[in-house]
Amino acid sequence: MTNPFDLTQTVTPVDEHHFPCNNCGSDLRFDPQTHQLLCDHCGNVEQIEATSPNGGIRELDFKDAVANRLADEEIEETRVITCPNCGASTEFDADTHAAECPFCATPIVTDTGTHRHIKPRGLLPFSQDEEKARDALINWLGSLWFAPNGLNEYARKGRKMNGIYVPYWTFDADTKSAYSGARGTHYYETRTVMRDGKRQQIRVRKTRWRNVSGRVARFFDDVLVLASRSLPKKYTDGLEPWDLSALEPYKPEYLAGFRAEGYQVELTEGFTEARAYMDRMILRDVKYDIGGDDQRVSNVETQISDVTFKHILLPVWLAAYKYRGRTFRFVVNGRTGRVQGERPYSKWKISFAVIIGLIIAAGVGYVIANSQ
Repeated sequence: MTNPFDLTQTVTPVDEHHFPCNNCGSDLRFDPQTHQLLCDHCGNVEQIEATSPNGGIRELDFKDAVANRLADEEIEETRVITCPNCGASTEFDADTHAAECPFCATPIVTDTGTHRHIKPRGLLPFSQDEEKARDALINWLGSLWFAPNGLNEYARKGRKMNGIYVPYWTFDADTKSAYSGARGTHYYETRTVMRDGKRQQIRVRKTRWRNVSGRVARFFDDVLVLASRSLPKKYTDGLEPWDLSALEPYKPEYLAGFRAEGYQVELTEGFTEARAYMDRMILRDVKYDIGGDDQRVSNVETQISDVTFKHILLPVWLAAYKYRGRTFRFVVNGRTGRVQGERPYSKWKISFAVIIGLIIAAGVGYVIANSQ
């Protein structure tokens, strides 16, 4: 039996989506500004067919997926190239045999292959185009005083950025938790102490504890888990928040002119991370329910049910710049323009700042010495 979660499994070739222009036959691309398909060759614009009211984003059953009971229409096969440096699995056209990894700028020369995985159910379309993303990156680099000037100039030269749909999991779950613990109530006692040979009265805080137990319930909606290992999680976390209420049902038209990364974090591993987040939220609920001035939680038993999930794609502009032998990676939220990335430092600027600081300190010391 084939495993729908195995990204390394090679299968037979599949059909690919192409969107030729009705006017000139050139390839159309999705335009973030108009949310339509645009032909760069002749300027023709074509509408993306609207999703029917009953064709919303349906959640999938987690237990069915783990047991490999998902319907065939929930599984797809795409052509990907895997980067030997960072491990990113990125979709490419069938004719692409040499490229540069959009995540780390490593040259890739490899045969294309097809991989089987759970189909995306929804996505957030790009609303920031490449020009806006580059402007946001340049402004961000400009705000980093210690960044090398050469890197900022390198970004200003207009080197192409890559629009990538990054994979995520979302999880829904209904939870009911029984807990036991203790509620602490603060009170104060007055004590007499000796200080500097004198008697002084001080107030000492103490806590009175009382055993408690109870139940809390919470429904979790769209707990978001990154399904990629190609970028440091601190960068992608820094792009949040994402307006998941604006998710669109998955349509290949939204990917026209962009790339999509295949997920590397499998479904069960993603749920483990989601469950850890749920447990943290449940513990917070328990402490709130215990009340008082302080809380001790000795035990929490959670029943979780109705677990569903979906595979979604979120839009990110990537820039991987090689500068003086190092690769600097930057990510831009394709919806809000928020920027995250590696912070480069200029040794000359740091040295200059240290020298200026020493001069100022010496000047202040000279003024103080003369005033005395």
